[in-house]
Amino acid sequence: MAIEPDAKDWTWVLDRPCPECGLDTRAIRAQDVADMLRANAAAWNDVLEDTPEIWVRRDTRRWSPLEYACHVRDVFRLYDLRLSLMLTEDDPLFANWDQDRTAVEERYAEQQPDRVRGELVAAAGALATAFDGVGGSQWRRPGRRSDGASFTVETFARYLIHDPVHHLYDVTGVRARQDPESI
Repeated sequence: MAIEPDAKDWTWVLDRPCPECGLDTRAIRAQDVADMLRANAAAWNDVLEDTPEIWVRRDTRRWSPLEYACHVRDVFRLYDLRLSLMLTEDDPLFANWDQDRTAVEERYAEQQPDRVRGELVAAAGALATAFDGVGGSQWRRPGRRSDGASFTVETFARYLIHDPVHHLYDVTGVRARQDPESI
């Protein structure tokens, strides 16, 4: 069953709280994103228990918990690459990424939960380590998406963290808390 592609521009999460998951990225310090990534990855461990529910889409607009976990893993990988570009190139333009096409091509619905769990934790750890290494004026380095959205490393970090937090909400129904240790 195909999911209707999400064509929303989610950059608004930098300006106001998300009414669905509850995360207010304005209250997040970019320096806390690394710890938030680690906490989020740990929370996916419970989601990725190999139970019948992990494979089920609750409705036609949402992926299964396994598919969301695959997506979050791939977001971590993609943002690690993009962060590296921002830190090493002058105002890089990011290649477009079609998350819905990736889900089909990579067969998210057929991946093994234990493998996805390990890959998600590893990808979150690599990205968190990369953010741990950011300091000083590096937080102001720019980068752009192919749709024209512009970020600094600081806004990129705050924008990024909404994605895994929101998708954890999608599968658990638990709204975000602002404490970096608990997301």
